[in-house]
Amino acid sequence: MEGCNLTDLTYFKTGRTGTAHLCRAPGSTPWEQARFGDVLARREKTGKILAEFLRFYEDQYGVALFNSMRHEIEGTGAPQTQLLWRKVPLDERIVFSGNLFQYQEDNKKWRNRFGLVPHNYGLVLYENRAAYERQVPPRAIINSAGYKILTSLDQYLELVGNSLPGTTSKSGTAPILKCPTQFPLILWHPSARHYYFCMMTEAEQDKWQAVLQDCIRHCNNGIPEDSKVEGPAFTDAIRMYRQSKELYGTWEMLCGNEVQILTNLVMEELGPELKAELAPRLKGKPQERQRQWIQISDAVYRMVYEQAKARFEAVLSKLQLARPAMEAVIRTDMDQIITSKEHLASKIRGFILPKAEVCVRNHVQPYIPSILEALMVPTSQGFTEVRDVFFKEVTDMNLNVINEGGIDKLGEYMEKLSQLAYHPLKMQSCYEKMEPLRLDGLQQRFDVSSTSVFKQRAQIHMREQMDNAVYTFETLLHQELGKGPSKEELCKSIQRILERVLKKYDYDSSTVRKRFFREALLQITIPFLLKKLAPTCKSELPRFQELIFEDFARFILVENTYEEVVLQTVMKDILQAVKEAAVQRKHNLYRDSMVMHNSDPNLHLLAEGAPIDWGEEYSGSGEDSGSPSIPEAATLSEKRRRAKQVVSVVQDEEAGLPFEAGPEPPSPASPDSVTELRGLLARDLQAESPLPAGPLPNGAPAQESPQLESLQSVAAPEASSPLASPLQQIPPGKAVDLEPPKPSDQETGEQVSNPGGRPPIHTTTEDSAGVQTEF
Repeated sequence: MEGCNLTDLTYFKTGRTGTAHLCRAPGSTPWEQARFGDVLARREKTGKILAEFLRFYEDQYGVALFNSMRHEIEGTGAPQTQLLWRKVPLDERIVFSGNLFQYQEDNKKWRNRFGLVPHNYGLVLYENRAAYERQVPPRAIINSAGYKILTSLDQYLELVGNSLPGTTSKSGTAPILKCPTQFPLILWHPSARHYYFCMMTEAEQDKWQAVLQDCIRHCNNGIPEDSKVEGPAFTDAIRMYRQSKELYGTWEMLCGNEVQILTNLVMEELGPELKAELAPRLKGKPQERQRQWIQISDAVYRMVYEQAKARFEAVLSKLQLARPAMEAVIRTDMDQIITSKEHLASKIRGFILPKAEVCVRNHVQPYIPSILEALMVPTSQGFTEVRDVFFKEVTDMNLNVINEGGIDKLGEYMEKLSQLAYHPLKMQSCYEKMEPLRLDGLQQRFDVSSTSVFKQRAQIHMREQMDNAVYTFETLLHQELGKGPSKEELCKSIQRILERVLKKYDYDSSTVRKRFFREALLQITIPFLLKKLAPTCKSELPRFQELIFEDFARFILVENTYEEVVLQTVMKDILQAVKEAAVQRKHNLYRDSMVMHNSDPNLHLLAEGAPIDWGEEYSGSGEDSGSPSIPEAATLSEKRRRAKQVVSVVQDEEAGLPFEAGPEPPSPASPDSVTELRGLLARDLQAESPLPAGPLPNGAPAQESPQLESLQSVAAPEASSPLASPLQQIPPGKAVDLEPPKPSDQETGEQVSNPGGRPPIHTTTEDSAGVQTEF
């Protein structure tokens, strides 16, 4: 830092190594108001917060390891599901691709970009479609964890004005941003940089909104659920740290992976201090001060992220090295540890039980039915919609099999059906059912900052159940095809398998919903109880520490045991409320006593085989299938490389240009009710008459999306190739690896690509991406 003036520290920039450092640049910048001492103070403050949190994390790691090993030994797992689940996820698929306009903050211009969303849900932006096909490095990779989608400038300007008091623009003054169309999409984050996009039509805006919302939903769920030690240890440490600051209740910024969440945690404390100190020193018009504050906040966010990443990875590495020794102690002394913990729990229970029961009876129990009903209505409607969408898609496919040549096109239809759960537009009607979720009058009482955490969790369950139903259907149908059925037999088998899968779905969805209701009720009520009991109970907890043997102190914590006792006091009321809802047959919940034991003993054995490749097995070839033939000399690896070049799970089905209103192609009216669909299926199976116009949507051929028109008044014209399938653009026989890059594990947005040649693009290594910066 030698030679740096206090006034010319500008912003944090990413080098090719991916590390953040301070750069000096002359001229007017947001950092002209910041002093070098301010930056050092922020780093020191960040270091103190991280050190305090990481002490909680180290404590929770031993507890989580013990709980995980105890769970494995005792085998108290959930009942076996009826539906199968994919052991090999649908990787190497492109969820969505298309053009959109992005606002460039460096030159204040709107530029046409080709956007692509791969299976890992990181939005990748290329200069244009031709750049993508030529494998030019992307302009940006955006990880959307923690972001919100705004569809109007008024919403955005209100949030920006609230984030920096005293900067609300007066009427008649130029806002911080002007959108050239009426259809903007803005990605807003409370601390990191913002992203501005716009479309030419409302239909395009709706489509991109659904896709980006799916990206946010997926990226927010960044901690792997199969992490049985690191994941629970981290989330428990977050909760314990915030409770030590007297922050109870749900936290809206528990979004992304561990480093992102830890960065949000630091910014929650650092942000208000930074705002109070720097906001009065920002100069210029209100919109200029808003712009400066956004840039300053983003720069500090990047600094905190790099610091948090280094510290967290160092501690995690240390704990993983110590893990084998800890496991050896747990295996040797498991019985003694359990006995010691139960003794501690009995002493704590005797102390707090009278107070906790009174608190539950007076402040929690009367509200459990109301909270449960508020959760049940939208959630059950969403799962019912999942069932209806699945039924409709399979029935449409069956009708297409009848009218389009039977098994010859089955591979094409099943390839599309297999990706149904990851189709943002077809799943949108299911996700929308959760939007009305409200806890009116209860949010303030129980300190629930937002219901978004419950909405997104339910939506993730919906997607999982849809994929499980689809995969089970795929597996059973694949087994049936081994018998060589005729077209008539195949259609009857599809209908029979569909009804079989729906019964399994009804059982599993009931189980998933009941578990979701129990978890949500605990997540709402437990923090409230802990806050109520803290003044009289928390100060007395240290005296129980002497009951823990020193050798077991890493695996038993007084605070965790105390919370388990509190949980037990309210758990019986929650279980009873959910049980009564099932007994009353509310929202199609099954009773707990209704268990499907080994109803399909051989089904789970089918899932042990290799993943089904419908395109390879049933796509047909040459003239018989009507699809482009593959040269016999092509190797299997070449075929797989070509398979990576799927244009999109979401197909544009409009006949006109994306930015022009045009009539939709004629299509047969789709019956709405289950009775109509079954009747139509039976009638077509007997008559085998062709449909009046083209295949139904599930069998519709992929249409090419035309090139977007440029905005001449606000954006420089750029060459862009037509949005045709890459399979049609690349000469036959030329193997091109278009494996999409994995988004950076940062919330801050864009990533600089190495301009000197194309580096290898990773899809599985989180740490391969650096800090994103502006272009």
